[in-house]
Amino acid sequence: MGWLFMQSLEGHSGPKQYLDGQYTQNQQTHVSKVLRSALVKMRVYYAAVETVFPDGKRDVWAAVCLVKYNPRDREGYIFGYKDMSEDSGPCEAECPKEILDLLTPTDSANAKEWRERCHKLLALREQNAKKPKLQPGQIVEFDSPIYMTDKTSHKTLEVVTLWPRSRSIIFRAPDTGATYNIRNVRRRTYKVINRAA
Repeated sequence: MGWLFMQSLEGHSGPKQYLDGQYTQNQQTHVSKVLRSALVKMRVYYAAVETVFPDGKRDVWAAVCLVKYNPRDREGYIFGYKDMSEDSGPCEAECPKEILDLLTPTDSANAKEWRERCHKLLALREQNAKKPKLQPGQIVEFDSPIYMTDKTSHKTLEVVTLWPRSRSIIFRAPDTGATYNIRNVRRRTYKVINRAA
């Protein structure tokens, strides 16, 4: 399905609540409800949706929606979303663990691959959270050289300053003094070999 844009949230307090309502249905063929949902970075909605069929069969699957929310849109289309299920193998894979844990087993190859990507990303985040926090003056040694835009590569760099809002850190090459802006450095494998005094 493509994007659907609208001029109101139809009485709901926010995009998450609106989408929860869309996945809550009482049909002749099935009853469905959202067991847990999250709106990640106001960009992607994830939900564990329970579907119960008349024969008693129960299935809990993941809904994924791309979200655009702008209450000040000039044309009045304040909210839009593009819905998918995990069976379509969405590119977005930041589903919270609490939602993944509720999903029932599936035979869908796409859904299995998507769940695996989500779990790998969660493990990487957990690993990154355990890394030492970088501070100006520290010397950092990376497991593999980082190739820069000036066609040099460096394995050891000194932390100069932190830009927390942009997730960037400025590093200096000890041998040349050249400085480099490296985004998302915590996703790389490194160790601090000299802490700031």
